[in-house]
This record gives sequence, C-alpha cells and structure tokens, in this order.
Amino acid sequence: MTETEQSFIALIEQSIKTNWYLNALTDYKGATLQYRDVARKIEKIHILLENAGIERGDKIAICGRNSAHWTVTFLAAITYGAVAVPILHEFKADQVHNIVNHSESRLLFAGDQMWENLNEAAMPGLEGVIELRDFAVAVSRSDKLTYAREHLNEIFGRKYPCRFRPDDVSYQTEQPEDLAIINYTSGTTGYSKGVMLPYRSILSNVLFFKEKIGLKAGDRIVSMLPLGHVFGMTVDFLYGFTAGAHLWFLTRMPSPKIIAESFAEIRPRCIACVPLIVEKIFKKDILPKVDNKLGKLLLHVPIISDKIKELIRQYAMEVFGGNFIEIIIGGAPFNAEVENFLRMIDFPYTIAYGMTECGPIICHSHWTELKAASCGKVAARMEAKVLSHYPSEVAGELICRGTNLMLGYYKNEEATRQVIDEEGWLHTGDMATIDAEGNIFIKGRCKNLLLTASGQNIYPEEIEAKLNNMPYVSESLIVLQQDKLVALIYPDSDDAFAHGMNMADIEKAMEENRVELNRQLPAYSQITRFKLYPEEFEKTAKKSIKRFLYQDIKE
Repeated sequence: MTETEQSFIALIEQSIKTNWYLNALTDYKGATLQYRDVARKIEKIHILLENAGIERGDKIAICGRNSAHWTVTFLAAITYGAVAVPILHEFKADQVHNIVNHSESRLLFAGDQMWENLNEAAMPGLEGVIELRDFAVAVSRSDKLTYAREHLNEIFGRKYPCRFRPDDVSYQTEQPEDLAIINYTSGTTGYSKGVMLPYRSILSNVLFFKEKIGLKAGDRIVSMLPLGHVFGMTVDFLYGFTAGAHLWFLTRMPSPKIIAESFAEIRPRCIACVPLIVEKIFKKDILPKVDNKLGKLLLHVPIISDKIKELIRQYAMEVFGGNFIEIIIGGAPFNAEVENFLRMIDFPYTIAYGMTECGPIICHSHWTELKAASCGKVAARMEAKVLSHYPSEVAGELICRGTNLMLGYYKNEEATRQVIDEEGWLHTGDMATIDAEGNIFIKGRCKNLLLTASGQNIYPEEIEAKLNNMPYVSESLIVLQQDKLVALIYPDSDDAFAHGMNMADIEKAMEENRVELNRQLPAYSQITRFKLYPEEFEKTAKKSIKRFLYQDIKE
C-alpha cells in the first residue's frame, strides 16, 4: 500500500488502540484524558449522532477555545463519517451564524464563552446546540436528539455490557476524495469562504509532518494555535494524535508569561506558533534578560562572541521548555532581523508556508536545511513554480498543485475558478522567487504590492519588518497615499512610558526612526511621514493585519 492509499481514519483508530493506556489530551490546570477515555467519549458521541438521525456526510460545526472536548468532538465527527466544520472562536457572533447557516450544519458544539454570545434564532437550520464543556444539550429542536442525550449512558451500557475495549474501536474508513472538513478562512477582506478539504489533503499533511518531525508516542505537544485554523489543527492535533503524543491545551491566550510558566512544566517536544509569539518573547523576555543594554544592541550586531551566543541560546531554549526538537513558525511573515538573530545563535526554528486551501502545507524544510529568509522547499506530494521570466531574480506569483490541494470552495464555484486554473494550479496570491536549489522566498501579497507613479514595485511587508524592529515600535503598516509612502505606527507605549517618555518624546523617537529607516531604503521607497495609531491594528485570526481598513489616511 502506498502512502497516499493509506486511510487517515485508520491512523486514528490504530493510534487509539496502540496507545490505549497513554495520556492523550490535557486541559492545562484541568483534567487529562487517556486514549481509552477519548475512545469511550467518541463512541458516546457516535451513539448520540446515530440516535439523533445524523447521517454520513452531514455537517457538524464546532466552535470554542482549544480544549480536550473540542478535539474529541472533531474526532467523533470525522470517524462517524460526518463533515467537521471548525469555526474560529475569535469570529464575531454574526460570522458564526453565517458559517453555521452557509455550511448547513445540523448540530453545533459550542464552548461556554462562544455560546453566551450566540443567538439560536439566527441559525434556523440547526437541530441542536451541544455544550463542549460537558456535552449537555443547550438547545434541541429534535425529540430524537433530546431522547438520545437523556438516555445516552443507558444506550451505551446496553451496547457494551462489559467494559469498552480496544477491540470495540472500529471506524469505517474513507475514500481519498471524500470531504473531511469545511474550514472557513478569515480572509483580510472580511469575507469568509468555505475551503473543502478532502481526506487525501489531511492525510498528506499528517504524513508530511510524520516524515519531517518524527514524534514518538508519549511526546508532549502544547496546542497554542487555534484548532479552528488548519495549521494548528493539522500539525498540533491531527499529526500529534496519530503519533500517540500527549496534547496539552492552554485554554487561554498564549502570553509570554503563560508560555514561560506552562512550557517549564510541560516541556513540549514540538512547538508550532505564529511569528508574533516568537518575536514578542525574544524582544520582551529573552534579550532584556541577557543584559538590558546588550539586548538592544544584539539585533543589530553582526558578530558576537560564542560565549554570549551560547548563553542566549541556552536561555532561549529553556524559555520554551528546553526539550523541543524544533519550533515551527507559520501563518504570517517572520521578521527578518529576528530570524537573522535566531540563526546567529543556532536556535532550532523552521518556517512552514501554506494556505488553508492546501490543508495547509505548501513549503517547509527541516531547520538544519532552511536557507535564511526562505520558507523552505516545496512539500512532498506537491509541486510549485513562480510565474516570472526570471524566477530566481524577479518575483512573480507562486502557484502550486498536488495531493494537499482542496476540492474547492463550498457552494462557490466562481471563487474556486478564480484561484484554481484549468491545469489544476492554485494561484496563491503571494509574490515569490525561487533559487536554483528550490528554496522559495515569499516577498509579499500580490494585492499588497504598491506600484508608484515611477513604476517601482514596493513590497510593504519588507519595509514594515525593518520598522517593527526600531525603538518603541510595536507594529506598523506602510501605505501609498498620493504617490507618497506613509508609515502608520502603533507605538510600544508601555516600553516608552517605562523609560520616562511622554507622547512628545514618542513622536520625536518615531521621526528619528523614519530618518534612520530611510537611510536603509532605496530612493524610490522613502517614507515621507508617519502617523501614530492609539491601538493595535485589527487583525485576522492568523494575526495578519486587515490592511483594507487602513488605506484612506487622514492627516
């Protein structure tokens, strides 16, 4: 049997049986489920679904913070043969309503915090809402569902009069093209599309991480990325679970303080996160701890001694638990100066580049093979190319195709045709170059490209990466206004005020930053002015700034 002929459902079944007595899922500061507990809960949900009249292919929506019960629900849905519709808990109530309705979900499993903001009247097609905390039925529009939940333990007891054993775990396997997941993208334009991911995509992504990372049964993983997003769902959860790993859910926002506290206790073996988390921890925690004055300089010093390098590396490793194989960074562009610094101290990080439409992986290389500023080489079972006459020198749109690719957008053939051409190539919307060895370098989004009156192409992300490393800058956006480049800056006021600065001092510091930045930039991409913003820029769930909200700049 070839790797692509394997069954993903069979991998789940096999992991449950093989790791029956091992710890599987833990809510941090809460309860732990072993693989046998997960199997029993899956079976109870199967009984509930069957008695409620849910059929194979029906949609089941799941919305809530990362938790053991979130993952149990997801596994129960797909092993039953239903289609899982994971919904990001960060979505607003009207977005959740729209997704539930658009996906035609028959049931919604919701976390406490989500459910209190939702309105069942806005979701008329739902037959029931089930709480993730304890699987209680919050809303039932079906007598069969109500009966099934009230008599669940009784039905389970009749079906398994002795105890529930590994031999009782038997799931119907899937066909590669069967629909597994509809994942709604958050999109920087505010419009969600339902990405239809078949089992071949999920399996291919899981096999890819199996080949690249090599977790063993019992290894620990901290699930920080939202499970409603396909990156966290695939690398942390689906790969981790099929590998027999022990998954930990922080159940709250992963601030540097929570990461330091939980990672010291859990000591995870593999860590996946967005760049923002790594950047914040290095700038706010690691560099200042080494030496406050030295920390400020280190990002800009080309040569430092091996002794200092080793000192920083050891401290950095310990902050992340001291036991990991590598940190996989994905979901957004990584800051170039922070990346250079990590390379300088030999920190084991790697970049994963992808899209929800590929479930998600398009490119990734092991940290020992990763080329600076690259997102690695194209993944196994995928191919990619750059639409440019000189792809190693002149950026063009990156396109890809292969086993990871989605079936299309749910109930939206026009949107599907816009991104997948007649030859099956997915047009990523990212500008990239590719070198002779196949390393891919993402330059920025096609739609973010700024074209000046003189015909110069400017990638705002490259300028923002430099500006974000300057004193008292928390984050920034570069926009084109009347053919002039303007920097929108959300300042790091906490840091500034801690150094005794007032708003006038911050304004002065930003002007100094602008002058210094222009020294580093070519003449055609000079920043003419800046504007301070009083709050963080609004972002998608992937932490990408919603640029379209900030295009019309007023003085």
